[in-house]
Order: sequence, then C-alpha cells, then structure tokens
Amino acid sequence: MKVVLFCGGRGTRMRSDGDGGLPKPMQLVGPRPLLWHVMRYYAHFGHKDFILCLGYGAQHIKDFFLTYQETASNDFVLRDGRIELLSTDISDWSVSLIDTGLDSPIGERLRRVRPYLEGEEMFLANYADVLTDAPLLAIIDRFAAADAGASMMVVPPNNTFHVVDVGESGIVGGIAPVSEMPLWINGGFFVLRQEIFDHIPENGDLVADGCAELAKRGRLIAYPHRGYWRPSDTVNQRLELDRSWTHGERPWALWEA
Repeated sequence: MKVVLFCGGRGTRMRSDGDGGLPKPMQLVGPRPLLWHVMRYYAHFGHKDFILCLGYGAQHIKDFFLTYQETASNDFVLRDGRIELLSTDISDWSVSLIDTGLDSPIGERLRRVRPYLEGEEMFLANYADVLTDAPLLAIIDRFAAADAGASMMVVPPNNTFHVVDVGESGIVGGIAPVSEMPLWINGGFFVLRQEIFDHIPENGDLVADGCAELAKRGRLIAYPHRGYWRPSDTVNQRLELDRSWTHGERPWALWEA
C-alpha cells in the first residue's frame, strides 16, 4: 500500500534563524530526521512505497536521499578500505519525491499526487512529523472492513491544561486534566480511499474539507489510540523526542523490537 507523506510545510514554530531553512520533517531525532522515523514505522509494517509531497525546503529532503548514508544507523565492517553493511534501512524502499507547491494546503498537496495513486483502492497518509506505536495493521484492517471513505486515528489531547466545570453561579463543580476528558484530537495518521478526492476542492484541506464532508455523510471512521503518540510542532517537543532517543526510550521505534 502506498504511503503519502506531507513534507512541504514551513514548520515556523520549530524553525530557528540558524537552521538554514530546514523543513520540520528534516529536524533530527537521534541520528536521523523525523521523516526517517515516520518512514521506518511504515516500513516496519511492510509499507515501503512512499510518495513525498515536497514544498518548503524541498532540496534538503532531496539531498538527504541522494546522499543517504547507511552507516549512520546501521552496523558495518570496514575491511580493506571497503564498507560491508551488516544491515540496511532503505535499500528496498521506493521513494517518489514530488513538488506539490511552496505554500499548498495539505489537501492540495494530496490532489497534486493523485496521478501517482492511480489504481490504489486504499492508501495511507501522514503529516510526517508525529511518532507513535499505534498498531498500523489493525487500523488498516478495521478500515478495509468498513464502509467508509477515510479513517483518521484520534488520540486524547496531550497538553497539561485543566478543564474547569463552572456553573451559572460561578461555583466550580470540578477540575480535571484535559487528557482525561471524553475528547479526541486528530492524530495525523490516515487510511484513505479514492473517494476522498471527491471532497477536496482546489487549494482545499484534507481534514477541514475532505474528512469533514465525509463525516457529514457518515463516511469517516475514527481509530482511537491511547498508546504512545508524540507530535513535534515546537522546538521543545522535538528536543524531547531527541532526548528520548538518546536515553534509549524509543516506543515508536517498533523496528528495533
């Protein structure tokens, strides 16, 4: 099954003056960029045919794959001046790098790679900046058995805010962490059918337009996941992931199990 990864956003909350215009998916977690971790997750489940929707910072992503160094994340033997890899990351991957516009919304990026999805009854999609240990095969199987046009993984809010129940008189009836409320947010992992293209207008959005319209028609299903899920929208969130990798706490790295 093909995997569409949206890699063209500017990621302004993560960028700094000295990053050379590095796009968010190329920010490092351990020795590899976020994008690599997301791709390794899908490859672990056997999905190795990737379509990268490029935009801002596209050359950084192109250069990463054109000059890919297997030795950065694989053991090897150096013998007589030659490198003998003991394992490999991406030798059996197919990676299509497609320019989808500098400032295109997510939905428009998806529309622009539609020709590369011809013949695909179902395909996967992801924002390329969120790490998880979600059971991908179970998500796909549930969607395949459903009469729906799209599946969205949903997760509890992961911030530290507290929800306050205030009555009309101003008396507080209770306080609870937002993560314990019966609320779910978009987790960024999608399984889609071709039907999604019927509901995304030119320069439209995948969620606000496509998924919202499917929801109105009863054609959108959710897969709730309460396990590990971490976004990387800010510098601090990315640094937290990097520290976790350094300390060997890598619940998203299912390929290491």
